[in-house]
Amino acid sequence: MSHQKIIVQGICYDEKSSYQKGPAKAPSLIRERLWSDAYNHYAENGVEVAPVVIDDRGDMTPSAYWDIYEHTKKVIGSADRLFSLGGDHSVTYPIIKAFAEQQEQDFDILHIDAHGDLYDDYEGDKHSHACPFARIMEDRLTKRLVQVGIRTLNPHQREQVLKYNVQCIEMRDFDLSRLPAFSKPLYISLDMDAFDPAYAPGVSHQESGGLTPREVLALIRSLQVPVIGADIVEYNPDNDLGGITSALAAKMMKEILSIMCSS
Repeated sequence: MSHQKIIVQGICYDEKSSYQKGPAKAPSLIRERLWSDAYNHYAENGVEVAPVVIDDRGDMTPSAYWDIYEHTKKVIGSADRLFSLGGDHSVTYPIIKAFAEQQEQDFDILHIDAHGDLYDDYEGDKHSHACPFARIMEDRLTKRLVQVGIRTLNPHQREQVLKYNVQCIEMRDFDLSRLPAFSKPLYISLDMDAFDPAYAPGVSHQESGGLTPREVLALIRSLQVPVIGADIVEYNPDNDLGGITSALAAKMMKEILSIMCSS
């Protein structure tokens, strides 16, 4: 069992959403589901994800975009692992920027999403939720980005994939047995619209033909390296049906935290 702290933070921010607002409401609802008396705290690997192994710093509502970076720098130390709840996907760039500056080791990124989020800019905004991984690669915050579940690449984003040497596994080519292996510690960024809308209707951009929860769990379980950071983003409660998506987000949070606890 890891003795490193797992810092949990909620980032209530959706000002960079291009289509619908709503993800700023997500962090508290995911937490509510995770700790609900309707569920126990044991993940599928037998690890108990209990509040005693988590240092939850609560939610913050940024007044400006770069407040996310400053806040994250304050809450983590070099030995800490970090789990963040968004928020739209724009929050991932300042979070990873702050996280990378604290790390004494290189890490890879596993990005699970329907979208590549590699636009150089979107609607004139270089920090749109459609752009975080372009900024991450531009700043060389990681040497290796692997994307899984992508099913919306346009010509510009295909150019960006080549420019930044991204390993992009489109949904049409998804095969769990053929996914690349990781050798460095890992950061996972999970966008809830990676899932088919049948499983996660509560997102702003519903893209059919997506991943099942079991496929994502199998992908996470296949990892053989320490998971040192993660985020879950783009849950939009305004579009949810009966709390289906919040329950799935909480399930994914529990399963990822269990790996962070035990790796």
